[in-house]
Amino acid sequence: MGGQKFEYDESGSTFFYFVLSFLALILVPTTFYYWPRKRKEDPAKKAELCQCPNCVKKQQIIEQSQPYKGVKNFFIKIAIVLGWVLLGFLAYKVSQFDYEMSNFDPYEILGLPPGATQAEIKKSYRKQSLILHPDKETGDEKAFMKLTKAYQALTDDEARRNFEKYGNPDGPGAMSFGIALPSWIVEKENSVWVLGLYALVFMVALPTAVGTWWYRSIRFSGEQVLLDTTQMYFYFCHKTPSMPLKRALMILAASCEFDRKHNSEVIERITDNEEVPMLLRELPNLGEKNKEQPLCRPYSIKARALLHAHLSRMKLPPNTLECDRRYVVSRCPDLIVEMVNCVNQLIALAYAGRIPRLPTIETIENCMKLSPMTVQGLWEYKSPLLQLPYITEDHLKHFTNRKKHIKSLLQLAQLPGEDRRQVLRFLNDKQYDDLMKVLGNMPYIHFQVNTEVIDDENSTVVTAGAIVTVTVLLRRTNMKELFGDTTIKEKGIKEDEEASGENGEKGDNDKNDKTDKKETFKRPVWMKQTKKHAPPKKSKKPAANKQQAKPAAVNSTPPPPSSDVKKPKQPKKREEEGEESDVGSSDGESGSHSSASEDESREKSSAAEDDDDQWDKFQKRLQKRERLEGRSKSSHPVHCPYFPQEKQEFWWCYICDRKSHTLLTAPAHVTALVDTHELQLRFTAPRWPGLYTLACCLRSDSYIGMDQQQDMKVDVKEAAAVPAEHPQWDLSDSDTDNNDQGGNESEFTTDDEAEED
Repeated sequence: MGGQKFEYDESGSTFFYFVLSFLALILVPTTFYYWPRKRKEDPAKKAELCQCPNCVKKQQIIEQSQPYKGVKNFFIKIAIVLGWVLLGFLAYKVSQFDYEMSNFDPYEILGLPPGATQAEIKKSYRKQSLILHPDKETGDEKAFMKLTKAYQALTDDEARRNFEKYGNPDGPGAMSFGIALPSWIVEKENSVWVLGLYALVFMVALPTAVGTWWYRSIRFSGEQVLLDTTQMYFYFCHKTPSMPLKRALMILAASCEFDRKHNSEVIERITDNEEVPMLLRELPNLGEKNKEQPLCRPYSIKARALLHAHLSRMKLPPNTLECDRRYVVSRCPDLIVEMVNCVNQLIALAYAGRIPRLPTIETIENCMKLSPMTVQGLWEYKSPLLQLPYITEDHLKHFTNRKKHIKSLLQLAQLPGEDRRQVLRFLNDKQYDDLMKVLGNMPYIHFQVNTEVIDDENSTVVTAGAIVTVTVLLRRTNMKELFGDTTIKEKGIKEDEEASGENGEKGDNDKNDKTDKKETFKRPVWMKQTKKHAPPKKSKKPAANKQQAKPAAVNSTPPPPSSDVKKPKQPKKREEEGEESDVGSSDGESGSHSSASEDESREKSSAAEDDDDQWDKFQKRLQKRERLEGRSKSSHPVHCPYFPQEKQEFWWCYICDRKSHTLLTAPAHVTALVDTHELQLRFTAPRWPGLYTLACCLRSDSYIGMDQQQDMKVDVKEAAAVPAEHPQWDLSDSDTDNNDQGGNESEFTTDDEAEED
């Protein structure tokens, strides 16, 4: 390394190479991503868009909301073009560099073949020097210097030997490392300017930019919501465990995003002193006299009034309150998602014993209901048919007659074409076509639920305390596939069948079924349903089994039993149930032997497929993790003329217990349901054996009346006893006592068990 030396670029050639490469690396992707393009709309997609006056007005507002878009695109084009011009200039500059000295060949310069004699070399040198000498008219100083160096290299014996041996008249040169910077940077005269620029960029500009970004980013949560807003949501949701819809709307309007002190985008006008009080007088039941902070602040009351006016579809002054309404409504979907997350975290804290009161399932569902309300500009109790274009309150009377009683979008889609046109006879042909486009593009979700216990010998049997995995498969189709299909019945809406004249008897039967179900499920869901299943004995083994299964749960914890649940006392009821169980066992002894043999044969036949099943499940988990890491937020556009921005269809999916009003799994936010989507929800099975009825719910954040619910029958069996002795286990008495104490202190322990202990 002694012969190495570092040199700055004297000629500037390598510096230009460096700048050329660096500029090309930046300019190529910048041009690809930022060059303004005029998107050519697909005529087929454009024909599917609604052309109602509200949708046309919305598109105009979206275009007007970006007044400087044309100027911005012009400057972007100018910057990119200048960058390419600079790149071309640098490429031309580099191409003009003379690298003949680096490939020095004296024979080629003198125009002689290798091995020429001294006489030929001198003759050629004299001939060319008469032409290239600087004193001549045709002289070229640079070419004459190269000619002289070539002559000296071939006439000097040592230089000629060096050239023939090393390719260089000066002999083997030392290795040198160049720096792609011009030498004037390190000159003494320019040192002050260079150091000043270095300090300005790396000691002032860069720390300022990073600090500004950091202090702005720490004010927001993952959903780009102010942390002050999140803290307020936590406070009010904890204060009001059973939150009605009106209360949730009031808290939403108090978000700090609508306060000028927290958000500089909020505009405060002098005209608000006159227009806001006038608007408050037109809105009943606004609750503006509430004294809670910050619900009573002026910005909160104004935002609340604007939301009420939006849900009532009131006309506001176009240049003042209407602009404020559009801004408030556009921020609501992200705020509602944050509110749902806050309620879910409070429920998790309540399960862990961190907070005393558990928010009910109605609280989180009321928060979810706010999203389709604000997107469609419609109160929840209004008819879902008002989401269609051209449909107003005055037209709802056409959907109710003696033969047809249409209350939902699905019922309207299932009507035969002639009957539907007869119902919508108040529309002309163009309006009817627009309405059918919107109705046909609305979602119809096929909802499938599969329950299993992963990593268990028998995945179809749910034991007490096991981790239950619910796989939900969602398949989206357009509602136009249901046009005229009267065979599909709407799930969960039995009141429509009861109201129809043709299905009167069926409605009576449904009522009887409802009463029977009410009588059957009088007791809370987490309590033992039948006497055939005796309550399990308190033992150390199920507690240890439960402790092993509990860490497998992911973001889900089952609710504790209701306060009114009392575990039956052991001595008397065990005797009564023992008699019944003896009778049942004598009658079904042969059936038990046959079922056991079938189970053994089934286990033997499926033993060869266990490895493949486990591998498939592992691959599915990996694919699901990859999808979650790069989760998309693009599904299908929503018809929402009263929402000021473009909106995509999103969904919430969760499992709950309607009897105890509790949430079992964290709501999964599905944001990429294009055709099909699969997700997994996990919860811990109840501690006591029995038959439980849970509900898997799917809620839309964009449409009213698109929610679905599917009941799940979970038959919980008693956990298998753990062997008393195991060669791999060596538990001392102290460890066993500790395990007993830990098992009895689980969230499923009742007051009676604590007294018995």
